[in-house]
Amino acid sequence: MADAVTFSFSDTIAGYVTRFDSGARLLGLRTSDGREFDVSLAGDPSAELVRNLDEPYIDASGHIDEMLSPGRFLFVYGVHYPERGGSFDAKRLVFLGRGSEDYRFEEPSWWIKQIESLADFYKRAQFGDGPVDFTEYRTEIRLGGDKTASHVQETDTISRLVYGMASAYLLTGKDEYLEVAERGTEYLRKHMRVVDSEEDVVFWYHGISVDGDSERKLFTSEFSDDYDAIPMYEQIYALAGPIQTYRVTGDVRIKNDADATIRLFDKFFFDPEQGGYYSHIDPILFSADHESLGENAERKNWNSVGDHAPAYLINLYLATGDQKYAVFLEYTFDTIANKFPDYKNSPFVQERFFRDWSHDTAHSWQQNRAVVGHNLKIAWNLMRMNSLKAKPEYEQLAKKIGEIMPAVGSDVQRGGWYDVVERIKEGDQEAYRFAWHDRKAWWQQEQAILAYLILNGTVGGDANLREARQAQAFYNTFFLDHDEGAVYFNVLASGTPYLLGTERLKGSHSMSMYHSAELCYLSAVYNNLLINGREMDFHFQPDPTNLPDRILRVSPDLLPAGSVKIASVEIDEKPYTDFDADALTVRLPDVQGRVKVKVRLRPVAKK
Repeated sequence: MADAVTFSFSDTIAGYVTRFDSGARLLGLRTSDGREFDVSLAGDPSAELVRNLDEPYIDASGHIDEMLSPGRFLFVYGVHYPERGGSFDAKRLVFLGRGSEDYRFEEPSWWIKQIESLADFYKRAQFGDGPVDFTEYRTEIRLGGDKTASHVQETDTISRLVYGMASAYLLTGKDEYLEVAERGTEYLRKHMRVVDSEEDVVFWYHGISVDGDSERKLFTSEFSDDYDAIPMYEQIYALAGPIQTYRVTGDVRIKNDADATIRLFDKFFFDPEQGGYYSHIDPILFSADHESLGENAERKNWNSVGDHAPAYLINLYLATGDQKYAVFLEYTFDTIANKFPDYKNSPFVQERFFRDWSHDTAHSWQQNRAVVGHNLKIAWNLMRMNSLKAKPEYEQLAKKIGEIMPAVGSDVQRGGWYDVVERIKEGDQEAYRFAWHDRKAWWQQEQAILAYLILNGTVGGDANLREARQAQAFYNTFFLDHDEGAVYFNVLASGTPYLLGTERLKGSHSMSMYHSAELCYLSAVYNNLLINGREMDFHFQPDPTNLPDRILRVSPDLLPAGSVKIASVEIDEKPYTDFDADALTVRLPDVQGRVKVKVRLRPVAKK
């Protein structure tokens, strides 16, 4: 095989400007891992400023020379030619801000505007211009927002849409988003919820198949990995949207459903002898070891152990302050910190286990492979938990993941984060091999962004800020669909959208509004409150009689103690003063019926 690349190809370089020779039209770029490239601008490439959803194209072609100042980070798309040892001719430049130190996604309202656009897209796609009628909801949504012929309504995707709409309301106060969240929650409770009075638990159908006025319940999962079983993660994500709605409204019925579902977890998924939670139970006996489960029998994984926290449990604690949820969270993160690291064998955590916590390295598609985003998700959530109950092992593991992952999970040439890779290198391999492809999924970019934002916002570090900015830059440059709306599922390594199969859809078993909205919500929180010292407004609409002692808890996330305080409160658009600024609580007035609450939070200057 030839040592040098002898063919031309188009590609992307993400890098920092080291020099620019205007006369020779030659640009020097240094990648995040320190490699330098010469880029020719002789072909008059186009240039643009990164833009948010619903923003027009911002042409910067006439400002290239003055914007190429040393140290600026940008993306260059161009063509590699093999002659003279290789040359790279730029065709498109994307700048991240007007000034060399500016990043537009750090603007105070960037992520708030983005979640509005996402909410408008999904509301229009599901319900058009008519009323919010969830009988019209469909799991599959095409690229432009049209529905496919499939008439399946999956519980989890409805819940994820509800989560996105509730989050959009929290940031904007727009009633139309809360209406979708509440109607979706009611639809889930009426059509997908099963109350087992004998066992005193609640569980959730996989979904329903709709045919005209009739519906057929889908009790067990229809997804290939979990077919004919009840997977833990589907039960977990059934709670995601309702609990985010509960944060806004305080509807006690939602909390009761959550408590009954947690009883399901503890009664049928929990392993009292070896610890942790099983990934699946069978639909007849609710047993985790039944032979019908096949390779899912007596298995534990990241989803069954770790997904409780980000999906619903942190938000349930934020809404209630109930210590039983804090205890559950602590148990979850103690288990992760104790069982998942495997650094003697791999830079990636172990994700699948047998009952006794020995490693399952031959399971289905995963084999001995790492999901890059799960490593980052662990780091992000460990730092959230560390703000609730600090433990050295939480922070140490989160920081270790943050330090290790860029070299093994990110694309240091083009930017962005990969999908699934082999956990072990074989023979003389220098790089960890891709399991199937080098594409990049939207949700894994989310985990990278939130991991490095919260690491920078809590423990600091220039490296964490740099990784957070690079990840945000790639996501906002390449994942936003400026033609049809919302975000792409996958892009190629170069950032070009990948639009084949289910990955061309905006709604599917794997994609609704959850990850993109969660990214907007928490990126706004971390960028504004933890990193850049800016105030933020949050919106609630509870009935005071539903809340114990009429206390509304308004902390936007698990943040370091004392890092944020209440600056002001309005109720029904009038100033209100009965609040505890440091405890982040508001004592609501003694009235019947719902009230609109707007809370302004102010970062506390670090000493």
